[in-house]
Amino acid sequence: MLAGLAAGLVLGLAASWAAGGAGWVEAVTTYVTGPLGQIFLRLLFMLVIPLLFAALVTGVTEMGDLASLKRVGLRTLLFTAVLSTLSVVIALLLVNLIRPGDGVDPATAKAMLESAREGAGAILGKSQGSPSGMESALAIIPSNVVRAAADDDILAVMVFALAFGIGMVVAPEDKVVVLKGAVEGLLEVTLTLIGFVIRLAPIAVFCFMFNLTAEFGADVLVRLGAFVGTVIGALAIQMVVVYPIGVWLFAGRGPVGFFRGVQSPMLMAFSTASSNATLPAALSAAETELKLPRKIARFVLTIGATANQNGTAMFEGVAVIFLAQFFGVELSLAQQGSVMLVCILGGIGTAGVPAGSLPVVAIILASVGVPPVAIGLILGVDRFLDMCRTMLNVTGDLAIATMVAGRGDPKEKTA
Repeated sequence: MLAGLAAGLVLGLAASWAAGGAGWVEAVTTYVTGPLGQIFLRLLFMLVIPLLFAALVTGVTEMGDLASLKRVGLRTLLFTAVLSTLSVVIALLLVNLIRPGDGVDPATAKAMLESAREGAGAILGKSQGSPSGMESALAIIPSNVVRAAADDDILAVMVFALAFGIGMVVAPEDKVVVLKGAVEGLLEVTLTLIGFVIRLAPIAVFCFMFNLTAEFGADVLVRLGAFVGTVIGALAIQMVVVYPIGVWLFAGRGPVGFFRGVQSPMLMAFSTASSNATLPAALSAAETELKLPRKIARFVLTIGATANQNGTAMFEGVAVIFLAQFFGVELSLAQQGSVMLVCILGGIGTAGVPAGSLPVVAIILASVGVPPVAIGLILGVDRFLDMCRTMLNVTGDLAIATMVAGRGDPKEKTA
């Protein structure tokens, strides 16, 4: 991806500075780089609905028997919801304060936006736009989930997946065991296919960056740097402020001792960019370094690898608002609230694998009127940011496990 980013930037800048080269640049973007980028986006959209549905249902069903878990399960859900909400609020406040997407030529941005919207309409099969007010609130609950999926109504599909997962948890286990296996199989197949699609990402990154730099010139580099800085800043606030306060308040642990105990899984998460791959190291650190009860550590960390993705939620929120700012699309408070809710739920429905959030970002962009092709601007730096946000995700899992154990019964601490 970095090679594609570099090549696209260099050739795009050369095309932007070349005198009298507008004709051939337009031909290349129209007939070569544009269609190749569209193919990548179409493949992502083809898989995003089954991915979100299967990942969200699997994340809920992994909670097990809610009745028997009682306070442990409720505390885990509560802390996960609170930390996820705080992470997205921090991200949206920071991106609106810094406004990293501002500064490009408005006329060029508008012209490219309209051109990209035409391509997005061809992909989605519908016009862009977002309902507002009471209509938007009611649309969260789908009257027809099949139609909601066909319309790429991501929030409605997520609500249905949550309800479906809860239904599977409370239903008799012997009646849903086959269905649970089928949903897990769907998730595995979808992840495998997305793995194949992601292999095309370097080509897509080259095409997207060539198109953008040919249009905007060096302004793209400045805006991209501001975006990376905003994401890192939001992740840092969650890491060094929110997590230590939560661990101290609910578990009575100091931040130095906590971070010393979780440094090994943090480093592994950063290097692999995969919450799932880091799970064994996180379990080991929770039991040997943090001295957490095995029952609580295994329950919370297993769920957290899929359901607690604070860093991913923050990245998605910053990315969507940044790209809206870049292309001059002003989002109302209601629309930003909708983005926040989708990002919180997306933290549950995002797969714990490298680049697992990219399909979610693409479809959120479409829901707020920003063409999914805009994702090309951030693809080149996604790998580094993926490593950073995965480290935050894993640290958040361990923080929640510590908070749950710290507020548990004495018997739980010695189990």
